Amino acid sequence: MTPYALTVDAGIEDLLDADRLLHRMTAELDLPEDMFGCTHLVRDDRPRVAVSLSLPSRPLPDTLRERLAGYGTVSPGLPDEVGRAVLYPGVSALTGTLTVAELLAGSAIARVTVLGTPEPPGPDIRIVTRDHVRPQWQRDELVLAATPALGGTLVPFEVPNPTPCCADH
Repeated sequence: MTPYALTVDAGIEDLLDADRLLHRMTAELDLPEDMFGCTHLVRDDRPRVAVSLSLPSRPLPDTLRERLAGYGTVSPGLPDEVGRAVLYPGVSALTGTLTVAELLAGSAIARVTVLGTPEPPGPDIRIVTRDHVRPQWQRDELVLAATPALGGTLVPFEVPNPTPCCADH
């Protein structure tokens, strides 16, 4: 992705809480609009979700590391290469229903895949975004995994409000 990255480990255990942290950082720190904010699963003796902030082609502001220290432990670089993007160029426009072509042209997402199919969707296929589009980095490009939905549409694989495991117990 980029050498211009910082990781913040705030000890968060939930993806949605990590999303909220990234949005809070954006609001409180006035981050650049072309900033990438990703979540990363940390799998060690204390599983958790870390977040990263990066810019694609220029160094992060010098003062950002100091300002991020109030959110958790800050370290240089990315914890891995497969982050789940929450903040990225164009994300705010990915609302409602868009065609694949509109989604790709209006955001940093490079391609869309459909689970269970070998071919990419056509440019005119509609994606119902549910206002929650979380692509992942794969081989240095953002890729959105989608699933078929009613009426020949697609929806992003990740749902906005997932049901916790064993919620009915």
